[in-house]
Amino acid sequence: MSPQPLGGNEMPRFGGIATFMRLPGTTAPAELDIAVCGVPFDIGTSNRPGARLGPRGIRDESVLLRPYNMATRAAPFDSLRIDDIGDVATNPYNLADSITRIEARYDELMAAGVATASMGGDHTIVLPILRAVTKVHGPVGLVHIDAHTDINDTMFGERVAHGTPFRRATEEGLLDPTRVVQIGVRGTGYAADDFDWSRQQGFRVVQAEECWHRSLTPLMAEVRDQVAGGPVYLSFDIDGLDPAYAPGTGTPEVGGLTTAQALEIIRGCRGLDIVGCDLVEVAPIYDTSGATSLTAANLLYEMLCVFPGVDYRA
Repeated sequence: MSPQPLGGNEMPRFGGIATFMRLPGTTAPAELDIAVCGVPFDIGTSNRPGARLGPRGIRDESVLLRPYNMATRAAPFDSLRIDDIGDVATNPYNLADSITRIEARYDELMAAGVATASMGGDHTIVLPILRAVTKVHGPVGLVHIDAHTDINDTMFGERVAHGTPFRRATEEGLLDPTRVVQIGVRGTGYAADDFDWSRQQGFRVVQAEECWHRSLTPLMAEVRDQVAGGPVYLSFDIDGLDPAYAPGTGTPEVGGLTTAQALEIIRGCRGLDIVGCDLVEVAPIYDTSGATSLTAANLLYEMLCVFPGVDYRA
């Protein structure tokens, strides 16, 4: 039988061991279809730290989630073998060593033939993850939700930080640029052309202003057409949401997406060949209510619901 979340009638929701959705946390990666993995890391941040506590916060707030998606009728835990495999042992004193450790752990997961759903951590973690993923799948398409394009060349002279991963990923051939879409970007910039490098590579860049006051279901039909035809990675920075919905993050920007739009984006990825996903930049220490971690847990669950192989109840 596939691993199942622990129900609220079996153990009070405030009890038990902290795993994502109270999964057993005992299954070897080789026995899984999807491994939920925490990456507690935030030494790539440029403003407020705290995303190292993201995986723990997401797990804590995921206790309210139940296994069946009542909106889409997805049954991920009946369809696929999913479990929480714990955290990568990052090095809190050394960014470069942490990147090496993350890539090595994900190499192991790729060798086990498992897809991954990652809880960050800051957005730096997507670079070593993509390095591991593409060793198996080749260059991937990308659906990237974020307030920022994360295509800086350097930050304080450093080439690897949370604002540079998709520049490095493009340079290293990890992405298929014609199958990359960035949604929700906004805010102030250092130059008027800050978003143009992405477009010059062939990315579709959807600024937040294009999303205001509308459903994103029509947009996602276009996104599916663009990124279909190969493996796809889904990367969701929680600051893609407006800080009214997700204040617990390091680089909040006003004018962002709503939670309903976030659900439309993720559900709109159904049918794509998703080979991995992440939910990053949750910093629970800036959100005493837990709302950001709760939202993140729900969004990660929704990502599990759109992986290939998930059954939908009639």
